[in-house]
Amino acid sequence: MVELWDPALKDNLLAYVMFVFPWGKRGTPLENFKGPRDWQKEELNNISYHIAENKKLILNGKMPIVYKSATASGRGVGKSALVGMIVNWFLTTRIGATIIVTANTESQLRTKTWPEVGKWHTMAINSHWFDKSALSLKPFPWFEQALKKQLKVDTGYYYAQAQLWSEENPDAFAGAHNQNGMLLIFDESSGIPSPIWKVSEGFFTEPILDRYWFNFSNPRRNTGEFFECFHRYRDYWRRRNLDSRTVEGTDINYLNEQILRHGEDSDEARVEVKGEFPRQGDKQFISREIITNAIDRQIEPDEHAALIMGVDPARYGDDSTVIRFRQGRNARLIAPIVMKGADNMAVANKCAELIQKYNPDAVCIDAGNGTGIIDRLREMKYKVFEVWFGGKSDEQEWANKRTELWDRMRDWLGGGCIDKEQDLIDDLSGPQYKFMGSSDKIMLETKEEMKRRGFSSPDHGDALACTFAVKVARQDFKTRRGGRSTRARGMDFDPLE
Repeated sequence: MVELWDPALKDNLLAYVMFVFPWGKRGTPLENFKGPRDWQKEELNNISYHIAENKKLILNGKMPIVYKSATASGRGVGKSALVGMIVNWFLTTRIGATIIVTANTESQLRTKTWPEVGKWHTMAINSHWFDKSALSLKPFPWFEQALKKQLKVDTGYYYAQAQLWSEENPDAFAGAHNQNGMLLIFDESSGIPSPIWKVSEGFFTEPILDRYWFNFSNPRRNTGEFFECFHRYRDYWRRRNLDSRTVEGTDINYLNEQILRHGEDSDEARVEVKGEFPRQGDKQFISREIITNAIDRQIEPDEHAALIMGVDPARYGDDSTVIRFRQGRNARLIAPIVMKGADNMAVANKCAELIQKYNPDAVCIDAGNGTGIIDRLREMKYKVFEVWFGGKSDEQEWANKRTELWDRMRDWLGGGCIDKEQDLIDDLSGPQYKFMGSSDKIMLETKEEMKRRGFSSPDHGDALACTFAVKVARQDFKTRRGGRSTRARGMDFDPLE
C-alpha cells in the first residue's frame, strides 16, 4: 500500500503499470511482453502529464479540467488491454472513487470488455484487495473495513462496474457524483447512442482533480457522438487514429492481405485496418464524402438559373423553422434563416419579407406542418408550392415524396455547392433509409425515428430538399431582371417535366 500510494507510482501511470503487472514473468500471460505497447505508453504518459497540469491549476486557484480521450483504431491494437490497466490504476490509487465501464452491446460488455478487465485484475500484484464478480470489482471485506476504520473513507461508491444501458431509458445509466474521482470508459463507443452520451456528461459536473472519460472504438460509423469527437467536438477531445499496421505485435502480413483484398481506399480497409471512418455508413442515405465535396466545391455564379426558396416549418418544441435558398447548383448564395419558437403568422411574415427582398422564382413549403403558413401567404397574394413529404412519389423506387426529393438532392450534391453550416452537414449525413413492404421501396427514416436514435430533426436538410420539389425554367437575362418579382407574387412558374 505504501508503494502503490506513493505519488511516484500513483501519479505516474507508466511506472505504476510496470510495477504492478508481471511483465516478462514466466508462466504468466505477460511472459513474452516487456511492457505496454508504444501507443499505450503514450496514453499513460499523457494522463500523467494531465495530472501534473491539473495540480498546477488547483494551486493557482483555477478549475481542474476533465481528461477526455478518443481512440479510433483498426483491429488488434490492444484497446481492451489498456482499459484493464487504467481500471486497475484508478481503482487502486484513487481510494473511494467510482469507475463505470460500458460497451456498444451487452454481449460485448459481458464477453469481451469486462473479462479483459478481470484478466488484468487477476495479474495485478494487489488483486487480493478487490473481489471480482460477473459485473463489478469491489473491495474485499478486510480491505473495506481497514479503509473505513483507518482512513475514514466512505466506500459506498468505491467500485468498478460494468454497466448496461437502455436507449429507451437513458436516465437509468446516470450515476452518482463522487468527490473522490470518476472514471468512465466506453468500449466500441461508435455503437453507443447519443442519449447515453448525453446523460454521461453528468458524471463530470463536480470540479475535482480526477475526472476521466475514455472512448475506444473501431470507427464503423461516420455519424453519431463518437464520430463527432473527431469532427464537430474535436476541440474538446484528445484524439488518436491508430493504424493497426503501426502497432507492434499485430500480424502485419494478414493486415496487408486485407488491404489487398478489399482495396487500399475501401471502407473495409479504412475501418478494420487504418482506424479511419468510412465514407458512408451501411444505411446512410447521403455519404459524408459527397457532403464534404459539396462544401469544398467552388461554383461560378449563374444568374440565369432559377432561384428557389424552401421552407421547413417546425413540428415540435425543440425543432426550428428553417428557410433555405438554391440557385441552380449554388445553395450558399443566400444565408439560411432559422426561426425558433415562431408561430405560423411570424413565419409567414418572414417569408413575405424574404420574397420581397430576393424575388425567388418559386417558393416551396412543407405542407405537413405548414398549411397555416401557406394559407396566409396566399391571402397575401403570393404564389407558393405545397410540398407533401408524405405524399406519393413520382418514381416507383421511393416510398414517399420526401425520399424522392432527398434522392434528387443527393444527385445534385454531386455537382452543387453548400455552405459550411454544421447543422446542415449533420442533417444531410444523419438520416438512414429502410425498405418498405413487399415491393422493397426505399424510405428515408422519419424525424421521429431520428430523434429516437438521439439525432436532431433534420430541419436544414428538409428545407434544402424542398427546393427540389419543382423544376423552374431558366430565365434569360432581361426577363430575369424585370420579371422575377411579378412571377413570385402571382404568375405561374414553368415546371419542366
